[in-house]
Amino acid sequence: MTTPAAVCLGESMAVLMPERTGPLEDAETFRRGFGGAESNVACALAALGVGAAWISRVGADGLGRSLVARIAAHGVDTSAVSVDPDRPTGLYLKETGAGDGHPYDLGAGRSRLHYYRRGSAASAMGPEVLADPVAAPLLDGARLIHLTGITPALSDSCHRLVRSLLAVPGRRISFDLNWRPALWAGRDRQALRFLMNGSQIVLLGADEAREVLGTDDPEALRRLLPRPEVLVLKDDGHRSTAIAPDGSALAEPALRVEVVEPTGAGDGFAAGYLAGVLRGLPERGRLRLGHLTAAAALTHRGDLAVPPPPETVERLLAADEAGWAAVRVDAAGFHPGGAR
Repeated sequence: MTTPAAVCLGESMAVLMPERTGPLEDAETFRRGFGGAESNVACALAALGVGAAWISRVGADGLGRSLVARIAAHGVDTSAVSVDPDRPTGLYLKETGAGDGHPYDLGAGRSRLHYYRRGSAASAMGPEVLADPVAAPLLDGARLIHLTGITPALSDSCHRLVRSLLAVPGRRISFDLNWRPALWAGRDRQALRFLMNGSQIVLLGADEAREVLGTDDPEALRRLLPRPEVLVLKDDGHRSTAIAPDGSALAEPALRVEVVEPTGAGDGFAAGYLAGVLRGLPERGRLRLGHLTAAAALTHRGDLAVPPPPETVERLLAADEAGWAAVRVDAAGFHPGGAR
């Protein structure tokens, strides 16, 4: 069996989504899914043709069994997901605005996640994962290990796990800041600087950088984080910028997208960028593949979306600046030259 090129480690949770938009108090029926930054990236990598594994822990309950099966159905190796007999699988509810004027409505196109994850099975993960007979070969054989700033905030043992992974020499680790203020309440957010600086690839939003590091200036960020081989700064829907160790920067504009739902775009970008890394694409191609995968997520409901067809990806990766700038994206697909 081929060892997956990428291993993503972190919590995934069951998610309940109302069948209709609007405030939760008006929701009568829900559909079940799953969500978690690291498993989202693993699924998107698999959809892009990159072998991916997901390592985590779930409860001995139906929600855990269901989400593992669903992630595996996306082509992700879930063999190293362990089952905790005592702690439950994490859960969150997703609320989406209807724009109907209800006093508690979020507004059309806006969404909010309500988490119930304290004391979850995944929060009990620790450095022992590195010695697990199933997880260890996956971690040792991966060309890339993907982590986020969510995992070290779940518990002290999860924080030690992330630090232990970073301490193993010779591993290439990508770290998406994925700032969650509520999770870091009462914890030292400056620990994130240490974790990012110990990684090879760092992805962070400009807003996250300002809040956690106090700046989104590329040169200032490089002074704070001198060790990674690249910092990828994402400026909402405007552009992404790759910052080299010497402070030089390459920016690539985002595509113009008719947004259906914003959730999942960050994970989509991470998956596209990392797929570009593993494919050996030049830096501009990595940024473009990130934007393409993010755009696919933005034009579909839910955290996951099918990336554009390979022929569309290759055509847009090879487009000149004018051709790239002319692309428009909506729920029907990717349209060159603004055609609908």
